[in-house]
Amino acid sequence: MAWQASDRGLPAAAGVALVSANLRYWPTVFPQVRRELRRWDRRAQRIPDPCLRAQALRKLQGERFNTEVAATLATLAPAARRGAAVTAIVAMEVMYDYLDGLSEQPVADPLANGRQLYRAFADALTPAGPATDHYRHHPHRDDGGYLAALASTCRGALWSLPAAGVAAPVALAVASRCGEAQTRTHVVSRAGVGQLASWAEAQPECDMLRWWEVASGAAASVLAVHALLALAADPATTAEQAQAIATAYLTTCALTTLLDSLVDAEADGASGEHGYLAYYRDEAEAAERLGHLARAAVASARGLPRAAHHAMTVVGAVAFYLSAPAARIGRGRRITTPMVAELRPLMTPVLMIFEAWRRAKHVRRRACHTSASSPERASVQMAALERRPRVRR
Repeated sequence: MAWQASDRGLPAAAGVALVSANLRYWPTVFPQVRRELRRWDRRAQRIPDPCLRAQALRKLQGERFNTEVAATLATLAPAARRGAAVTAIVAMEVMYDYLDGLSEQPVADPLANGRQLYRAFADALTPAGPATDHYRHHPHRDDGGYLAALASTCRGALWSLPAAGVAAPVALAVASRCGEAQTRTHVVSRAGVGQLASWAEAQPECDMLRWWEVASGAAASVLAVHALLALAADPATTAEQAQAIATAYLTTCALTTLLDSLVDAEADGASGEHGYLAYYRDEAEAAERLGHLARAAVASARGLPRAAHHAMTVVGAVAFYLSAPAARIGRGRRITTPMVAELRPLMTPVLMIFEAWRRAKHVRRRACHTSASSPERASVQMAALERRPRVRR
């Protein structure tokens, strides 16, 4: 079906936005992302508790691709303020990945634990973040100030931007819902799926989406937070624009989580891990709904300022997962075919970029593993090689 006639020149404009974003990303954003990741890696190595240290290093090494991709949204920021936007986005993504791992660990009260941990989002997005005991319900506590430093760095960078007062309240609402969705998803194995379904059905978007599409979108909506952090760099940003970003990105975020479930289906089945794609009746329904979500995501992007860039983000989010081998064969190919058709012709060049990026990432990780300088570092890097970047479910 491809792009609708009403899109008019949007595919061509999105193609131009793709070229422009790459011209900004590689010389100005990517080098800073790598510096920021090295900075957080050094900080993580100083975490006193060995379990928390291993978790932080594993996430930094195994999911750095998530951070590199998230930072592409910083190309929306004006050049003079792009550095602060990158700093905020990197700190937020590193924190999101770290919290995802912590909230999955078995504890006596997983709901209370998850909610307490994810209060770090509020610390990061409010002008004077409170001193929070994030580990109150967690068996490991001494992170040497690592989580607080992530929140403080994001907060400082965000509130140096001219439209922080407009974008931050919306970002906080999105992040808070993200934390709740993540927490409820992680307790499905213990508390059942009913508590997650009931929560999702109470969200206003359930009038148009299936409950698991709402929950999956909320769980991955750190992507919308990143877009809002970039938006805060533009002094002309309005509250209406910020809310429009938050609303529009839900379908894109749902796509990322559902595609992650598709790519990880075999591993999830073996481990019994919760996956959102399993709620569809069969392959035909899953394929139809992914195509619908792709169409809805493009339609939502069309109504945003700088629509072409956001349409490009939709295609990029999908291509990120389609570049994984599991998405291109068998069941993965059958389920994603209608969605790919919705996003042509821009999907082809974006997919090529991500396939090349994955190859380069693999080469870089092998080099890092070869140069490992300690037994702990070597074990962390080996674990990273065994894990693909993924959106948490």
